[in-house]
Amino acid sequence: MRVCTAFCRLLDLPGVWVRSVRFEPDRVVVTVALRRRCLQCPKCSYSTRDRENKQHHDSVWRGLDLGRWRLEVHARLRRLRCPVHGVHVEGVPFARDGARFTGDFENLVAWLATKTDKTATCRLARIDWKTVGRIIERVGEDLLPEERLKDLFEISIDEVAWRKGQKYLTLIGDHRRGRVVWGCDGKGKAAADEFFAELDPPPSEPREPAREPAAREPRYPPEPGIMVPFGPCPTVPAGAGVVGAWLQAGVEIEPALFARASKLRAVSMDMTGGYAASVRAHAPQATIVIDNYHVVALATKALDEVRREYWNELRQAGDQHASKQFKDSRWALLKNPEDLTERQATTLAALHAAGGKVPRAWSMKEMVRAIFAPDLSVQTVSELIDRLLARLSRSRLKPFIRLGRTIRKHRQGILAARRLNLSNARAEALNNKVKLIVRRAYGFHSANAALTLVHLTCGLVTPKLPHEQAFA
Repeated sequence: MRVCTAFCRLLDLPGVWVRSVRFEPDRVVVTVALRRRCLQCPKCSYSTRDRENKQHHDSVWRGLDLGRWRLEVHARLRRLRCPVHGVHVEGVPFARDGARFTGDFENLVAWLATKTDKTATCRLARIDWKTVGRIIERVGEDLLPEERLKDLFEISIDEVAWRKGQKYLTLIGDHRRGRVVWGCDGKGKAAADEFFAELDPPPSEPREPAREPAAREPRYPPEPGIMVPFGPCPTVPAGAGVVGAWLQAGVEIEPALFARASKLRAVSMDMTGGYAASVRAHAPQATIVIDNYHVVALATKALDEVRREYWNELRQAGDQHASKQFKDSRWALLKNPEDLTERQATTLAALHAAGGKVPRAWSMKEMVRAIFAPDLSVQTVSELIDRLLARLSRSRLKPFIRLGRTIRKHRQGILAARRLNLSNARAEALNNKVKLIVRRAYGFHSANAALTLVHLTCGLVTPKLPHEQAFA
């Protein structure tokens, strides 16, 4: 078997044949030629036989290593003029647009990035950190399904920090599929507005139909055009639909015109970030669900504020011994009673025996936890919230008075979580996984790279190794 034939079968690069193979001390150089005669634009599907000119140098791509030798793929390409994108070098079937690596090499790097840290990936693949980020972006853009925002009914909105300096990613999860379906850089109402803008992009302006001669106009006016709903509501008032065009016989309405935001039934979120305002503006029919976990977290935070305030009072009074002993009681107060150690339980009992505002704050925190017991009905939870709000308003503790105002403001969303049996528990679990991914990668230089890695790990796509794709 000739060397060129052997390497053609060994590399299995689609759409090319091997012209020559050259062995160098640290690498193997394989020169290939495209089988097709038509030139194809690398950015779209446009193809033509007309070429603009031919390159005077070889284009080089890095392939999967052959043992300890680097593999380089060389090809002499042509240039074409695309009517949309202008003059470009023709695309190749074995590499993505703008990449200097083969598709198999990039798939391997993307898989390694989801399984190990960047340092190990760079050392194994012999590339630098920034190259890993660029490869992740290209692979994610290629693999991310375009239909990921289709059939969304119950979603979650939450943000996760991906870098120091208040750098956040807003993630949209699908409760039914249990996966992240969308994300963007930033947080708050602007990030949610960006999601709804991509969920239902504004319609392009319809072209004016060519006017026929007056002699061919019908004697009677045509039937009124169908008002297509394009907005947050399934029902459209008069004049609020898409500008009508007369539908000819046999012409069907484009399904993409129907607003996908009108299909949303419930959106779970926390009580911060301004997400609720965006949901009310773009999907008013959706029920806003406030996750019970965040309510308990706010109660725990209020208890910690009372604890710190009392600790500062002891320090200012000059009782250093008492302040030091009280500082050690932090976890005895913040942990759930069933999770306390024997020493922490003894400390908590001593605090209750001493009395004061700290035991009262702990009791109110436990009242909040008891409201969300799994065996309670919606009516029972509603009654318990009324009692809780009455006690919080009379507590004379500013953190808990503020907590009562927050619970009263989001009361309907808290009850909706119990009625619909929805929570952000899965979203919080995904957030913990995202934090682990970002920490394991030791930071990213761009939000797109971090977001794409989140999609590859927690989204609807799963990167495969080259041999898994070849023999699938």
